[in-house]
Order: sequence, then C-alpha cells, then structure tokens
Amino acid sequence: MSLNCDKYQELATFIDELRTHVTADKLNTNQLRLNLTHLQTFFLHQIVPLVDANSQEKSYKTEISKQLRLLEVDIMFLQGARHSTTLQARLKTIEERIDTLIRYCQAIIQPAEEKE
Repeated sequence: MSLNCDKYQELATFIDELRTHVTADKLNTNQLRLNLTHLQTFFLHQIVPLVDANSQEKSYKTEISKQLRLLEVDIMFLQGARHSTTLQARLKTIEERIDTLIRYCQAIIQPAEEKE
C-alpha cells in the first residue's frame, strides 16, 4: 500500500472515531469538537501536503476539505440545539457527513488496492 493510501486509511480511522463519539449514548459536544480539531489538524498536516496520484485523488481531497469545514459548522449548530428534535436532526446530518467522508477515503484507498 502506498504512503498516500496509508495516510487516507489513518484519516478514515480518525473519522470513524469521531462517529463513535457522535453515536455514543451520552453525547459530549466538547469531545466532538476536540476530535474534529484533531481530524482537521491531521488533514492539514498529513493529507494536504501529499502529492496527488491523479486528478481524481485531488478532487476527493478537495471534497474532503469541504466536508470537514461543513462538519465543523454542523457541530457548531449541534452545540446550539435546544430541542430534542433539533438535536436528533443535527446528529443525523453529522452522521451522513461522516459517512460521506469515509466513502471519499475509501474511494481513494480502494482503487489503489485494486492496482496492487
């Protein structure tokens, strides 16, 4: 597996850890923000500097960056939710965004695995 794939696999692991905190019985929004900050820092320092293997990988990297920024906004809105229905809707949106991020990572990792 290439270095890029290793880094994207690590990113997917961090995203999955974030999902664990989102789906936990007792939601801790401060912990979510910490996890997101860690995820964004990893992306900025480990993924962004990678040389893209192809234009498709570059497109996925751009989309991941966008989804991470949107996830930050979603978590901010979650922290402001006061009603149970609003809270559940925000959590659903966050889970869907996390699923999208994982799919993007897998799309980069899978084709590389098939070529090996």
